[in-house]
Amino acid sequence: MKISGFTFIRNGTLLGYPYLESLESLTMICDEIVVAVGQGKDDTLTRIQALNNPKIRIIETTWNESMHDRGYVYAQQKMIAQFNCTGDWAFYLEGDEILHEKDVPKLRELLLKHVDNPKVEAVVFDYHHFYGSPNTLAISPGWYRKAPRIIKNTFRSYAGGGLYFVVLHKNKQGRYPYAVPANIHLYHYGHVRQLAKMEEKIQQVSQYWKHKPQKFNTYGNIDPQAIAKFAGTHPKVIQKWLQEEAEQHLEFNPDYKLTSRERRHRWMMRLERLFGWELSKKHYQLVKMP
Repeated sequence: MKISGFTFIRNGTLLGYPYLESLESLTMICDEIVVAVGQGKDDTLTRIQALNNPKIRIIETTWNESMHDRGYVYAQQKMIAQFNCTGDWAFYLEGDEILHEKDVPKLRELLLKHVDNPKVEAVVFDYHHFYGSPNTLAISPGWYRKAPRIIKNTFRSYAGGGLYFVVLHKNKQGRYPYAVPANIHLYHYGHVRQLAKMEEKIQQVSQYWKHKPQKFNTYGNIDPQAIAKFAGTHPKVIQKWLQEEAEQHLEFNPDYKLTSRERRHRWMMRLERLFGWELSKKHYQLVKMP
């Protein structure tokens, strides 16, 4: 069994991504890692090259700056990396996502179990979305709680967006992949980066979504009911970054007014508690195993 890892990145240093740590976490389980590195304004390419890791294969790319439709430029870059994977499985991590070292043996066992199972096309992970500090999590249904991040590399699929894969079915239509749960968390640190770098990230990213960039100067403008304490341990590879590059405390803005979206999410969370539902978005179909 061969496992490929893949990702894309541009201006990772400038925008405060823990992309080197993310790549290092992939090396724990992947036999090769394909990285599409976009031409940017900082030392991202140089720093990845300096890793001098024989598992990492770099593809230098130029982004389509005229593509402003719902972030599809990210899907384009993701597909460049995905289509260059040569393994039985292709494992996608974004530049702010980390795999915990404690979960590597369990994940490898799961992939080995299903590598020849034609019913299983993908593996779904749970998520820890850290928000505002390394000790606080975003938990509302507005944050995807599960996502397929590993897909089989032996049939036709493509990246319809940053979060999901689409399987081509009989040349006629796309569908979400048939997946099994890993029962493993991925650790997402994009919303604990320093405020100045979050502001820069929002300014740069908005253009690819046709959004007018909003001023960002605090993580405190959020519904306190959408936040919970984190009681676990962080992956070893991210701990130095958390000490040096992350915001350390989340302070809520007492004058913040909930948006209509946040009020809707409050109701959804109440329904989840009452009925045991899971109301976040899902981009996969679970396989019923005997």
